[in-house]
Amino acid sequence: MTTPDATPDAIPGAIPDITPDITPDVTVTVIVHNDAARLPRAVASVRRQTHRNLEIVISDDASTDDTPAVARALAAEDPRVVYLRLAENSGGCSAPRNRGIECSRAPYLMFLDSDDELPEAAVETLLAAHRARDLDFAMGAVRRIRADNGRRSTWMPHLVAERRTLDGIEADPRLFFEHLATSKMYARAFLDRHSLRFPEGIHYEDQLFSAQAYCLAKTFTIVPEPVYLWYIAPYATASAASISNQRDRLSNVGDRVHVQRLIDAFLAESGHESLREDKDYKFLKHDFRMYAGDLPYRDESWLASFADLVVPYLDTLTPGAYARLPRAERVVVQLVRDRRFADARQAARGLGYEVAPRRITTGPDGRTYWGEGAPRDAAARRELDLTDLELDTRPFFSARLRHEITDLARGPGASVDLTVRTYDPALRLPVGPQRAALLLTPGSRRLTVPFRLSPVRPGVFEGHVHLDLTAARPPRHGFTGVRHPVLRLRLGPHTHTGLLLAPPAFPPFTSRVPYHRGTAPHQVTVEPEGHAPGRLQVRWEPVGLTARLTGPVLRRLKQAIRPTTP
Repeated sequence: MTTPDATPDAIPGAIPDITPDITPDVTVTVIVHNDAARLPRAVASVRRQTHRNLEIVISDDASTDDTPAVARALAAEDPRVVYLRLAENSGGCSAPRNRGIECSRAPYLMFLDSDDELPEAAVETLLAAHRARDLDFAMGAVRRIRADNGRRSTWMPHLVAERRTLDGIEADPRLFFEHLATSKMYARAFLDRHSLRFPEGIHYEDQLFSAQAYCLAKTFTIVPEPVYLWYIAPYATASAASISNQRDRLSNVGDRVHVQRLIDAFLAESGHESLREDKDYKFLKHDFRMYAGDLPYRDESWLASFADLVVPYLDTLTPGAYARLPRAERVVVQLVRDRRFADARQAARGLGYEVAPRRITTGPDGRTYWGEGAPRDAAARRELDLTDLELDTRPFFSARLRHEITDLARGPGASVDLTVRTYDPALRLPVGPQRAALLLTPGSRRLTVPFRLSPVRPGVFEGHVHLDLTAARPPRHGFTGVRHPVLRLRLGPHTHTGLLLAPPAFPPFTSRVPYHRGTAPHQVTVEPEGHAPGRLQVRWEPVGLTARLTGPVLRRLKQAIRPTTP
């Protein structure tokens, strides 16, 4: 790849000139490409930092929208802002970050993407860690923010729960999972000493860069305070989706596997081969797992190409990494390796929710195996062996069952008719019809719809449910959100509740529901979840003037009178 040249734009204010004799403590490089709308928000979050002596480098990857004009305006407003522009688009994050490193003047460096932000004390917090000890880098918590609903969560919270200083990643190899380059402040001397730069011309550059930083660092500190705000757009269009959300592209799969091979080579060359199992486990548990959740929505041709890309690499992973995976995930991996694509799609549905296979088989050795027929080779028998799950003896509330919607039709008014098939591979349910109920809870009020599951053949039952959405009443102040119906079975005094798998694709059913008794009308949509585990989902949205005016007031009043737990 030809590396594009990058130089600061020759504009007033592009390079700080009001305090030329003062070196900034920290340089924050903000990378951007065709993101004029969000760039000001990102830069503003750096300008608001409680630590003021810093430099802000806007590194533009040859944008073709209004980004250059916006960046120049930002540089003119604040002498701490430097704007530089790459001559050609690099197609990734590495080149603009590397140009930021080259142009930076500070002894400590941070990176920010134009669609994210820094919390106000991020620079102060990480710089304090560096000043307390001689560190190669300091890192903190990342807050993930859903762009659609504002919901917040912490990325890899168990790794950043407490303040600690580590003398190398060997002290906690789990940190391979925290591969974000943006959650860290690096000592410039550390990066230069090891000629550590972002690899250009490939995606998933953070994974390689972070693996190298972890292995090369002698000392680094982790702080629990948030130092990065990462905005997630789960329903972004294909053109606007982040690289990690473009998993439907086979080139994306190839890039991820390529980076893993580069990491493996680095571990071997740098004397860190002992970390290979931990790194392989991270690939299986995180990287492969992301694709596994999407397998039910891929066709046979895509799955064949996917297997061509990943199976040769899967064959190089350490046996210990496979042994650490949950059994359900090992099953999916093995079915892909065996190119049993229809079975892989079935096994991937409900991952993480203890959903049963449709069938199990007892082999000649007396062991229980996933699916129909005992595996023929030793590797498949090892990976598809479900014996230790004790499917036939575990308590009923934790029994492995599988509930699938096989037919879905719109009924009269705001109603939906479902045909549900329940698979009981370990034959836990008695012969004959079974009492069942569909449960749906918008807000705090639960709707229970009883129905009967009739036997089709041993281990398979089928029933029909008429779901009237007018009976699923949300709170009076309105309800904006999504709920997933569940299926409850009763066996004597015992109950079992499991998720309800929807068909992978069906046209959404939307109705305007005029609830009574003072409840605002809502628009209610029944649709497939659209991603793993692929549940049926119902979505509510208040509509009408009353909902818009009284909803926020009533929600605040409810919050004010809610009792608190001492």
